[in-house]
Amino acid sequence: MIVKKVLVAGATGYLGKYLVKELKKRGFWVRVLIRNEEQKSIFDSVDDFFVGQITKPNSLNGVTKDIDWVCTTVGITRQKDGLTYMDVDYQGNSNLLKEAIKNKVEAFQYISAINGDKLRHLKIFEAKEKFVDELKTSKIKYSIMRPNGFFSDMKDFLKMAKTGRVYLFGHGNFKLNPIDGEDLAKVCIDNMIEGIQEESVGGVDVFTQNELAELALKTWKKPIKIIHLPDWIRRLTIWTLRTFTSSKTYGPIEFFLTVMAENNIARQYGSKKLEDFFALEVNKVIKH
Repeated sequence: MIVKKVLVAGATGYLGKYLVKELKKRGFWVRVLIRNEEQKSIFDSVDDFFVGQITKPNSLNGVTKDIDWVCTTVGITRQKDGLTYMDVDYQGNSNLLKEAIKNKVEAFQYISAINGDKLRHLKIFEAKEKFVDELKTSKIKYSIMRPNGFFSDMKDFLKMAKTGRVYLFGHGNFKLNPIDGEDLAKVCIDNMIEGIQEESVGGVDVFTQNELAELALKTWKKPIKIIHLPDWIRRLTIWTLRTFTSSKTYGPIEFFLTVMAENNIARQYGSKKLEDFFALEVNKVIKH
């Protein structure tokens, strides 16, 4: 069997680290794109490092040389360093794609987020979906993953629950199935192997927001106190932020408040349980 050579961009992030581990576990040869030499210490079993800045195309020259597959999780949740969503989520990934085409890479996988294609009007998705469009028309074999929220994103429920009450907008009956990074890495690689072009994927358990709030409160051993705020407050908050703040401030909040007002259920996958993740997080706090 010929060993595939895979480049992982965004390898130092939450999902990226799991992707590198899973690829190595399955016997792939892995190169990671890092911003500086110091980041090498994050990894213990990588075959090759390439130092470059995804937003600086000249620094990427040769990053995809001899590579079969590219997998990129590159994107910013909160804008920093003066960079915008367009600079990173669109242009950065576009720079990488140009290198992949130049070096005749076989396949390119991009990790977006659930319902990005339906929520293009959100600042955070405008750039992601512009890149998706470019990837689809690039004539390279592609795989687009649209994961549900990560377990790590659900820490917001835990933070609220620690205070003894959780605030939700509306009735709290909208559903979602968050996914663990380790499970997501597995399905991303499966889809690359199987040549699946586009898929939304989530964790094994589906929760209503009320159930998530209850689980978070129970993990802290708190009585169940859920405050349901009228939905007009959510809509007013989005309008106010869009009107009076920059996209740097409102982008992530706009995204969070929008997705909380609809069902987000994707194909159920994996074995990791959110209750176990919550228990671990709470134990970490208690031990400290």
